[in-house]
Amino acid sequence: MDAVDEGFIDRDPTRKAIIKGRSPRIKKIKYLNQFELHTLLVNLKLTSEISWDWLILIIAKTGMRFSEALALTPKDFDFSHQSLIVDKTWDYKGNGGFLPTKNRSSVRKIQLDWQTIIKFSELIKGLPEDKPIFVKGRVFNSTINGVLERYCKKLGIPVISIHGLRHTHASLLLFAGVSIASVARRLGHASMTTTQKTYIHIIQEMENRDIDLVMRSMAGLT
Repeated sequence: MDAVDEGFIDRDPTRKAIIKGRSPRIKKIKYLNQFELHTLLVNLKLTSEISWDWLILIIAKTGMRFSEALALTPKDFDFSHQSLIVDKTWDYKGNGGFLPTKNRSSVRKIQLDWQTIIKFSELIKGLPEDKPIFVKGRVFNSTINGVLERYCKKLGIPVISIHGLRHTHASLLLFAGVSIASVARRLGHASMTTTQKTYIHIIQEMENRDIDLVMRSMAGLT
């Protein structure tokens, strides 16, 4: 319209134009709360044999990516320091085999609680040191998602994917007051910016909680 008024063009080419489409919905991250995750974990069938249930447990406890968890070998467990070494991934989308991590920051050590350490020390005893403990053939993401979905439906909790367990892990840490920097390192994010963008809704909720805390602290000074 400005161009028409200024005489640069004779008519408005956008007249009667109809703008279609709609704004994309905000993608909500699916994750479980602490009670729902506890319900899931206590109902896993954790036998003396390696199974997908054990994979679900280790991802829930560490926040590892699916490909990182598949690449775990017995030598990646540092029982004396109660930690897990993440330095490779498994090519489950291709022909199998080890691949590098997603980025340099993904090479990390993740601290484990002593209950999980004890369980896995018994579970992997006698297994080949450099062979993945969860991979027995071709692995499909949909298979593990199916196992997790059946558990969620049976227990009456929100259905999430195996990647949703990673989000659950990070969310619980943030709600517990763990710093963004520590969560970013534990997840293997290249920078804190990635963590902030991914979990912005949780960070905003925590900021609201922090405001209440600040106000109560300030009110106590008078």
